[in-house]
Amino acid sequence: MVARHILTLSLFFTLFFQNNGHSQSVQVGKGSYSTTLPSDAVGPQYASGGNISPKVSQNFSKPVQTNDFWSSLIYPFYGDNHSNNLYAHPLLVKARANGLELGYTTNIIYPAADYFMPYSQQITVGITGLNAPKTTADDYGDWTSTALWIDGTKEMKATFGHGLPFVFFEIKGGNAEIKSAITPTIWSRNNEVIGLTVDGKHYGVFAPVGSTWSGTSTLVSTLNGKNYLSVALLPDNRPETLELFRLHAYSFVTNSVVSWNYDEPTAKLTTTYTYETEQKEAGEEFSRETLTALYRHQWMYTDAVLTNYTYTSVRGKMKLMAGNSFSTKLLFSGILPSLPDEGDYNREDLISLVKEVTQETIPTGETPKWGESYENGKLMNRFAQLVNIADQLGAIEERDYFIGEMKKRLEDWFTAGGSQEYSYNSNWNVLTGYPSGYGADNQINDHHFHSSYAIMSSAIIAQFDPEWAKQENWGGMVNMLIKDGNNWDRTDTRFPFLRSHDSYAGHSWAAGHGDFGDGNNQESSSESMNFASAVFLWGSITDQKEVRDLGIFLHANETTAVDQYWFDVDNQTFPEPYQYVAIGMVWGGKGVHSTWFGANPEFIHGINMLPITSGSLYLGRHPEYVKANYDEIVKELNG
Repeated sequence: MVARHILTLSLFFTLFFQNNGHSQSVQVGKGSYSTTLPSDAVGPQYASGGNISPKVSQNFSKPVQTNDFWSSLIYPFYGDNHSNNLYAHPLLVKARANGLELGYTTNIIYPAADYFMPYSQQITVGITGLNAPKTTADDYGDWTSTALWIDGTKEMKATFGHGLPFVFFEIKGGNAEIKSAITPTIWSRNNEVIGLTVDGKHYGVFAPVGSTWSGTSTLVSTLNGKNYLSVALLPDNRPETLELFRLHAYSFVTNSVVSWNYDEPTAKLTTTYTYETEQKEAGEEFSRETLTALYRHQWMYTDAVLTNYTYTSVRGKMKLMAGNSFSTKLLFSGILPSLPDEGDYNREDLISLVKEVTQETIPTGETPKWGESYENGKLMNRFAQLVNIADQLGAIEERDYFIGEMKKRLEDWFTAGGSQEYSYNSNWNVLTGYPSGYGADNQINDHHFHSSYAIMSSAIIAQFDPEWAKQENWGGMVNMLIKDGNNWDRTDTRFPFLRSHDSYAGHSWAAGHGDFGDGNNQESSSESMNFASAVFLWGSITDQKEVRDLGIFLHANETTAVDQYWFDVDNQTFPEPYQYVAIGMVWGGKGVHSTWFGANPEFIHGINMLPITSGSLYLGRHPEYVKANYDEIVKELNG
């Protein structure tokens, strides 16, 4: 990606360890973070309590990735040693002791105000007699994951991911075995290739050339003495479809990489999605490219040649493409540091209101209640949004008061050992603010939500005090928060690349563990967009092009995902006959017209609008939809 070669932070600040009571801290410019937990604080844990370590193989060598669609494989929050349901789309997969379940659903149900496409399993791929005590994460790409099963001499790896109709398997120590959930219809049996239908869902099985399969409900093969096979979800059961997939079945995906490039003169962002593959069969007839299915927010903005094959998903229609790479092109409309002064107000009244905020006092004898990292961030945001209003009004004393108070609060958070601090957990490659809340500590939830406010506040300060924002002063800690939420620098292995943002799905996930039956979820898309806006402003104001372009990548792509998956602005994503024009939460397997904290209409709609900032203008790109959303609120409130 274009951000791989960002200037190393070590050019700007020195890291050193020093004893601080019973804890250690690392200096970052004028700031610091701890490397041991504050007193009475917790890190990642099981749901029932107790510290937890990442569930990874001995060969796992990358930073621990969380907040992804497959995170329950690496983070067994509810204690399952394998995984919960993983909504890769179009495939649904789940790790079990005896192998990997594969499934697909076109069934939609409408409980309450939601719509579900529930997890459904048709086949299980494994090794005869496999009963692995656990499944571990062995490797991952930007939207793919490789799981590992070990049971004595039996060993199996499976690579799956967003968009892939294939799962690629490597097997040692036994015969490959494919069990159907119910009696299948085998409509094609040609040596190494099987075409079968289970519960109306069609699959192709592709063993090494020269292999044979025995059995029906349970298929078994020695794989002709080799150690690989692939299984594909087929769009239909036509012979020509099976043949197309056979030709691509031996190009095994080994990695998935997203990159982006922003062209300033045209304001165009190009995002490129690339598969790295390994060819398993040498015949000239076999393609060196894989097949992948694009989500709606991708196929709407690509020039790639697509096939006529499609899949059904909870995110709408997915379109199949043959190839190892495709790109999307999006227009970035820009973000101002603040909304402009339109002048249609009583100036003296507004100045008076701004002054009132500076006169708020804390009762004598009480200490400031700065709150947990999220609540504190929202309090900082209140002042951050007032800075430019005061500046536009010429209320310079009030502007400087707000900036000064924001500095106090940020510097306190950016210094280890006080009543609040950031603490780094090297076991999980995560930086967490303490006091914590909303599961940011024990579940690695919502880090991009929490830090977005601190980054935005820092960007506003940087407008007026560039010296404060230098890396050797307090800017180094701001970059740390950005890297924790969405690291752009693959060479900085303290953090995983793009923790929160799912590059293929186009949006972020909030739950660190993703250990739910309905997959991972995100509620407040607007706070995810606040992170993108803050990163863009921080990078622009501090002249860090790679950081700025990260913000553009996040903002432009998530805008298209919000339009399609939270708002369905084209009336093409939500299934018929779903009655609402907006949902409050996107899940791997459902859309929910509610929130974590209640089902009031103002909660459901507002959670995907707030905070309103200069980065919120994407909400107005479709005026007719804005009116429909507003009308729905009025209807739900009965006035």
